Amino acid sequence: MVTSTTSQQRVLSGMRPTGLVHLGQYHGVLKNWIQLQHEYECFFFVADWHALTTHYEESESIDERVWDMVVDWLAVGVNPGSARIFVQSRVPQHAELHLLLSMITPLGWLERVPSFKDQQAKLHERDLSTYGFLGYPLLQSADILVYKAGLVPVGEDQVAHIEMTREVARRFNHLYGTESDFEAKAEEAIKKLGKKNAKLYRELRRKYQEKGEKDAIEVAHALLESNQNITRGDLERLYGYIEGSARIILPEPESLLTKAAKMPGLDGQKMSKSYGNTISLREQPGEIEKKIKRMPTDPARVRKTDPGDPEKCPVWKWHLVYSSENVKNSVKEDCRSARMGCIDCKQYIINAVIEELAPIRERAEEYLKDQALVKGIIAEGCDAARDVAEETMEEVRQAMGLHY
Repeated sequence: MVTSTTSQQRVLSGMRPTGLVHLGQYHGVLKNWIQLQHEYECFFFVADWHALTTHYEESESIDERVWDMVVDWLAVGVNPGSARIFVQSRVPQHAELHLLLSMITPLGWLERVPSFKDQQAKLHERDLSTYGFLGYPLLQSADILVYKAGLVPVGEDQVAHIEMTREVARRFNHLYGTESDFEAKAEEAIKKLGKKNAKLYRELRRKYQEKGEKDAIEVAHALLESNQNITRGDLERLYGYIEGSARIILPEPESLLTKAAKMPGLDGQKMSKSYGNTISLREQPGEIEKKIKRMPTDPARVRKTDPGDPEKCPVWKWHLVYSSENVKNSVKEDCRSARMGCIDCKQYIINAVIEELAPIRERAEEYLKDQALVKGIIAEGCDAARDVAEETMEEVRQAMGLHY
């Protein structure tokens, strides 16, 4: 069973299957996952249903893209021994919770999500006048809430989605966590804690409700977790009782803000397949060299003898990611004094990227040769995810009166 406190140690994150993972995704997302998997209980999933919200007419290629993405995750170091790795559509509880939450979610909540209009503008060539696209933030909420994940790593542009998830959880708990005799049942549950613990619980509740001491609620949760004398229902009531007047069935998640991705595309824009400015993690050395050599530079530097300005050059942004302080200082001075040409400047980046990707490409080849291993990893991850998700759904169905 997941409690309110332990959910704060659970992280959920997903990625749409776009095929081969590129450097932008590696530096912006996967490096963070690799660190988080050693600090929290992590659930990482391939969001194949989310891919259909904008690319439903390209479903024939999803299968290949899913497996390419999983291979790349494993190759960079996402560890199935430390994190549960699974495919969204293989855990149908996501869809069930999405359906049930859609019954209580006001339409205006979906329409006001900032990315709704932003995506419509960016993907104007696609037909996005579907319920799937309108409802994808709620599917995201279901993805998070079905695991009672307490932490969701997101960039600042995704914080609004987590806030909506918190509102959905709050609304669900208000509608289905309130019992007519809730307070009486909570008071009975307190007595089961034992005289000493009951007194401590009441004191912590008073500190939280009267003084707003957040530490008090954490101590109270730890107190409840360690008690063996109360049932699951009583535990949920006491979690809710300290905060308000309803059982906490779906805990509200928190945003775990990640640093903005530092990896630009080959043209200086955000690295994205839609812009055609990516280098994939399995890119061959010859292709890496060819792509980087074609990168645009400072437009004012027409000849090698013209002094350049690194701040106006897309290649400089790559130096910020890959080069040491000594190399960056040298490149900056030699560019501005025209002592170094653009080809020599780019060679530092070429060497660094090839060196970084060599072991990743090697590990990916090993996984590609053993597809049974990869599919076994996903099968185990899906089984584990389903077990956790089904536990949540049993509570949800019971709360909603659907537990026949």
